[in-house]
Amino acid sequence: MRRVLTTLMILLVVLVAGISALVLLVNPNDFRAYMVQQVEARSGYQLELDEPLRWHVWPQLSILSGRMSLTAPGATTPLVSAANMRLDVELWPLLSHQLHVKQVMLKGAVIQLTPQTKAARKPDEPVAPDDNPMPQAEADKGWSYAISRLEVADSVLVFQHEDEEQVTVRDIRLKMDQDASYHATLDFSGRINRDQRDLTLAMKAKIDAADYPHSLTAAIEQFDWQLKGGDVSPQGISGTATLNAQWQEAQKRLSFSNLNVTANDSAMSGQGSVVLNDAPEWALDLHFDKLNLENLFSGATMAAASSDTAQKAQAQPKLLPRPVIARDSSEPEYNSLRGFSAQVALSAGQIRWRGMDFTDVKSQMTNQAGLLTLTTLEGKMGNGTLSLPGRLDVRGRTPKSLFQPKLENVEIGTILKAFNYPIALTGALSMSGDFSGGLVDAEAFRRDWQGNAHLEMANVRMEGLNFQQLIQQAVARSSDVKVEQDYDNSTRLDALSTDLELDHGSVTLSDMQGQSPLLALDGKGTLDLIKEESDTQFNVRVLSGWNGGNSELIAFLRETPIPLRVYGKWDALQYSLKVDQVLRDHLQGEAKRRLNKWADRNKDSKYSEDVKKLLEKM
Repeated sequence: MRRVLTTLMILLVVLVAGISALVLLVNPNDFRAYMVQQVEARSGYQLELDEPLRWHVWPQLSILSGRMSLTAPGATTPLVSAANMRLDVELWPLLSHQLHVKQVMLKGAVIQLTPQTKAARKPDEPVAPDDNPMPQAEADKGWSYAISRLEVADSVLVFQHEDEEQVTVRDIRLKMDQDASYHATLDFSGRINRDQRDLTLAMKAKIDAADYPHSLTAAIEQFDWQLKGGDVSPQGISGTATLNAQWQEAQKRLSFSNLNVTANDSAMSGQGSVVLNDAPEWALDLHFDKLNLENLFSGATMAAASSDTAQKAQAQPKLLPRPVIARDSSEPEYNSLRGFSAQVALSAGQIRWRGMDFTDVKSQMTNQAGLLTLTTLEGKMGNGTLSLPGRLDVRGRTPKSLFQPKLENVEIGTILKAFNYPIALTGALSMSGDFSGGLVDAEAFRRDWQGNAHLEMANVRMEGLNFQQLIQQAVARSSDVKVEQDYDNSTRLDALSTDLELDHGSVTLSDMQGQSPLLALDGKGTLDLIKEESDTQFNVRVLSGWNGGNSELIAFLRETPIPLRVYGKWDALQYSLKVDQVLRDHLQGEAKRRLNKWADRNKDSKYSEDVKKLLEKM
């Protein structure tokens, strides 16, 4: 045992002595010019080391430098600058004048991917022929230079594309290991703070760079992210993602497959690609198992649309609105659509939006530099179906929209509630229409859109007014007719149809027809979507509910339309009923009929002429 310990001590002394001799005999600044030369020869980039290099022995043999920078040829700003750089090197290659760098460590680095850091060729500079693809012989290399690991800590990445705003990634921590076959593993984390939003990222991936720069493939095995602040929903948005990606340099094409993304309780899968020309060309095929837009986007309309949310809000103090990101008012609406083209296929098993639940949603859309065409946009809502094909043209200064909605048996009460219309109306709605306008949002539709449609509804229920009850009670007060007691404060119809015309917030209803076993009606009216007011005129015939009394009067009432006007604010409707006028007209008509009959039977009576004169005055 003593011999073993003695041997180990001798080896340790030799190793320490060897390293000490190496540190004393080999000056790290001997590699300074070589590193600068090799970086420029292999990449064209200019490496600058502001301070002398020095050894660092424990726990890893390393070369330390102070401030450093790496600048692309012709660029005005360094691509990479760092406060400190550490090169972990292998010991034995140093004995044969070889510099094998196992790891490059940058601390406090600033990486700038901006137009100022891009390589630029001088106008009078000749174009060099392609580099010799043949590998360089070992004898011609002199000092050799290889890196197997890169580590970046406490650093910043600044990204800017042409004239767009800068995006800054802070608190970067990056570890990348690479083997001799250029297969690498990547571990990255960072944080982006922009427009009062905070996005935290963490990623682990495997990269195959054997054919770089011609192609590059990556398998992202873990991607965690969280977005908070700004106009994001109060609970924030967080999720994970996995995908396979490939970059093809010749085509400038980035493609991805096996995409799986979660965001709160939403989940998406799919594949796609983008060709990065001056105007990127996208091709996407995405499927959502579940898409809960209420959980991803904030806004009063989203919260108010949900009945559960609304009920909870009544029991809680009113919160101040969250800040909204300011936008340059001089920038055209939907301006981002102009900068790319796309072919997109979307499908979804479930979508929740504004308190409405959709299933089996399918969409086919294209964008051609600002002309967005929705060839197909359809799905199911409850027991009904809906389709919303159309287009949005933003190539001019003012957006132009054109849509042809078609609904079959969709519950209208859910739609009215979703868009905060205080109209107490339910029923299965079928509609086909043609509408045009500008911005595609609920408020713009109220104020600026126009179009027409034909509506048909089944199992209609209008809360707040019972037309049958109003008419029958008014008749009972003015005659001896008895009616059934009905305490339901609503009007029910088996079917209701009307033609609708929309003109900048004003809705005109014409050829209104409704019927049920209890009553039948026709009418017309107007709705003011901005002031939330209405003025409708109905002619109502009550067909049932008469209990007894004057049978002739009851028969007359069943056949005679009663004028009924409903008007005022939607949440406080008023009505005007002209039953007395109808009864007076009926009594007057009945009196004229009987007098005419008497006069015809008594033509020879001296009172016959007086009766006829009286009838002429009536």
